[in-house]
Amino acid sequence: MRHLTISIVLSTLCAGSLAADPSVERGRYLVEGPAGCGNCHSPFGPEGFDMTRNLAGRLVEENPAFKAIAPNITSGGRVAGWSDADLIRAIREGIRPDGSVIGPPMPFLMYRGLSDDDVGSIALYLRTIPAVENDPGTSVYNIPLPPAWGPPVERVAHPVEGVTVEYGAYLAGPVAHCMECHTPMNEAGPMFETHLGAGGFEFHGPWGTSVAANLTPHEDGIAGYSDDQLRAMITEGRHADGSPMLPPMPFGYFAQMKPDDVSAIILYLRSLAPLPDAD
Repeated sequence: MRHLTISIVLSTLCAGSLAADPSVERGRYLVEGPAGCGNCHSPFGPEGFDMTRNLAGRLVEENPAFKAIAPNITSGGRVAGWSDADLIRAIREGIRPDGSVIGPPMPFLMYRGLSDDDVGSIALYLRTIPAVENDPGTSVYNIPLPPAWGPPVERVAHPVEGVTVEYGAYLAGPVAHCMECHTPMNEAGPMFETHLGAGGFEFHGPWGTSVAANLTPHEDGIAGYSDDQLRAMITEGRHADGSPMLPPMPFGYFAQMKPDDVSAIILYLRSLAPLPDAD
């Protein structure tokens, strides 16, 4: 019944398009794999993620601009009373049912490109997560948020899956949002048009400071790495010399990716314009 409901919602949102065919299995793969939703939404402590409270929310980042709380998105959390359409809109557009705007670091610029099938699958899977009692608090923003992150999202077709540059772009963009973290930002946001994948963005946390690497096929980036070395970086969090990489890259989630999906991402990264490290 829930499968049918999600399909009807997506058909309504995308009038004139073919009905989507989401599934719990696809949603589980995305949420617990390449999308890595728990990287922000699951409680994190000295021993790592508390999977007994998977997706129950936590403080993600606190700085002078904002205190960002990833809410509890289990069936006992903030989204429990939301409709399927509400949940889909919140994921892709960052708009809550009351019309308020969800703030960063939720990667809406990427999630807007999620296909109808995939966003429906994510919603379908989230409905199956057992209720966890946890109130991580409410985000506070000391910066103005826009009235919207863009126009309403209309139909987004699902890409042809395979080991291709095109599917790799979809996985590294809308699904895993690699290109948002690994692209430098200015006051307007990620500099996709001029510095796509050039790295340099700093992340501060209990681990110290980590800097997003250059993912372009430049000598400053991945030009000197083999596919196997890149695969180990993505799925194991291990540098070519064997040393561990730092959070917040969600290695544990990426480890769940299908080998062909990792290969597609690597193929896409090799296709990027070679750029030197961002200043």
